[in-house]
Amino acid sequence: MIDYSRVPSPCYVIDEERLRRNLELIRQVSKDSGAEIILAFKGFAMWSVFPVVREYVSGAAASSIHEARLCYEEMGSLAHTYSPAYRREEFGMMLRYSSHLTFNSLAQYDKYAPVLRREGKHISAGIRINPEYSEISHGIYNPCSPGSRLGVTASELASGLPEGVEGLHFHVLFESDSYTLEKVLNVVEKKFGHLFPKLKWLNMGGGHLMTRKGYDTDHMVSLLRNFREKHGIHIILEPGSAFAWETGELVTTVEDVIVRDGIKTALLDVSFTAHMPDCLEMPYKPVIMGAFEPAEGKPTYRMGGNSCLSGDFMGDWSFHRELNPGDRVVFWDMIHYTMVKTTTFNGVPHPSIGIWTKDQQFRLIRTFGYNDYRDRLS
Repeated sequence: MIDYSRVPSPCYVIDEERLRRNLELIRQVSKDSGAEIILAFKGFAMWSVFPVVREYVSGAAASSIHEARLCYEEMGSLAHTYSPAYRREEFGMMLRYSSHLTFNSLAQYDKYAPVLRREGKHISAGIRINPEYSEISHGIYNPCSPGSRLGVTASELASGLPEGVEGLHFHVLFESDSYTLEKVLNVVEKKFGHLFPKLKWLNMGGGHLMTRKGYDTDHMVSLLRNFREKHGIHIILEPGSAFAWETGELVTTVEDVIVRDGIKTALLDVSFTAHMPDCLEMPYKPVIMGAFEPAEGKPTYRMGGNSCLSGDFMGDWSFHRELNPGDRVVFWDMIHYTMVKTTTFNGVPHPSIGIWTKDQQFRLIRTFGYNDYRDRLS
């Protein structure tokens, strides 16, 4: 259990023990199902804990040149790389850092297939498919929305796979369960099953939240094993959230309490738009430790971010006692898809990063200062 009084504010702190529990479950699912499960950097890229991650999984998925390089240099493995569009200036480095390259369109594959054929090492080529079916309710995350720029539809592959393509990739889940995956697989099998005999691998993307409480991992294992045995295809999964789900918090401090129009706002030393952007983007209301839904007769507060954006706030939460300047406010589950999206908007200092180790010690990994803000801009 993290002793938050020993953590500076503001600071993202990851709990090594909770991370290891997630990794143990992921490794077991991989072993039991025969599927290869790799880490998606777009959801979690805290490379200071990669030595821990490598004890359980060996690979990672990249979606950009920088993620591919991070995989190569810090994870110590070649990346499973996908990008909506590869840039010619970067493609040579993509080849260096990748074992798999998935293309978003047939035109992109046609453009770079001759380069792949000339490459000295074998890099497995894939095509991202759009099954035109998804149960994602948040439009910003739905890759199958009308007019989507992501993936190739079944009609575009009616005549078969281009020569040299060894795999297909889909990513249409978002914090989903195995029963949603089962429905997606039925659609994929119906629309693209005629291509399966020519495939070496099928990448089922991310969104498999197998570490969430109540997830039916037995059903998932059975589903993946049966699919793999039926089609003889190597299965790859690349979750982002599942690896770091509920593994760490964002520790903040109340700097001021403002009361206006009957609303109490606890002004914090962090910004929602800069440091918890998913809360406003999805949107969703995060959990605050020790707080609860607004209750009559209890001190109730809106949380205010420390930037000039008028909408940099969320609310409301009730507490058992009044909040005062200097009090800690700890936001639960702020590691996956939060740290990777932060900015230095408005020059608000970025939270530090730390690890609560398995021997119950706090280790400060990184602090951020003026130079980090300045050097992004010129």
